Amino acid sequence: MVSRRALLKKAYRKKDTQLSQQAHSKVSIKEALTHPDHHQDSGKYIGDAVYGAIDGIVTTFAIVSGVVGADLSPNIILILGFANLLADGFSMAAGNYLSTKSEHAYEQQEYERESWEIENYPEGEIEEIRQIYRKKGFKGKDLERAVKIITSDKERWLRCMMIEELGILQDDKSATKGALVTFFSFLLCGFLPLLTFVLIYFFPQLETRAFLYSCIMTALTIFLVGSLRSLLIAKSWLMAGLEMLLVGGAAAAVSYLIGYLLSGLA
Repeated sequence: MVSRRALLKKAYRKKDTQLSQQAHSKVSIKEALTHPDHHQDSGKYIGDAVYGAIDGIVTTFAIVSGVVGADLSPNIILILGFANLLADGFSMAAGNYLSTKSEHAYEQQEYERESWEIENYPEGEIEEIRQIYRKKGFKGKDLERAVKIITSDKERWLRCMMIEELGILQDDKSATKGALVTFFSFLLCGFLPLLTFVLIYFFPQLETRAFLYSCIMTALTIFLVGSLRSLLIAKSWLMAGLEMLLVGGAAAAVSYLIGYLLSGLA
């Protein structure tokens, strides 16, 4: 069964008002609120997987291109390539972890501050709610009723202050899971440009065309991973894939050119 979220995305992509109406029916909305999309939690990590994969394959292939441009031994490709995979992959995962932990710490700090203010000076916080909803267009009795409803429940009150006053949308995304997804997607996709150079040791006849096969495999992977960005952004899978292929190709071309120009230093 197609989820409501998927139906909404499809309706927007095709600009289909009938599909949109179907997704906004009372039954559909009630079902979605009663039984949330089970894929929603895993969807939090799509961005980590996509960007980890893109960074892994582009940076590794840039190293491959630079070494080939400098006409160095395939052994150099493997040494630099695997060093990049482990070091850069770990660095990117660690950065993701620390960034997410910092965001969560900031959100928790602001949550606790707002909770303390509600406990110790509720009049001021009530006035903030009043001003927020007055700005939204509420007036008179409607305004006071909205303020009363919101401030009658502390948790609802806190959520409202976090979103409306501070612009903070709290989430329960795991910093550890995000880092692991980033690291392993980086390793998996970053290894592909190196695969043909690893296979040379088992099939020496591949050496003359190793770079060509690496280019083909890398281009296909970059396009595939780039097309997955369409899950995150309002862009067709074809355009998202071609856009990322262009960026990856440009990075590889620059690296190859630098390697070629500096080949005399090796």
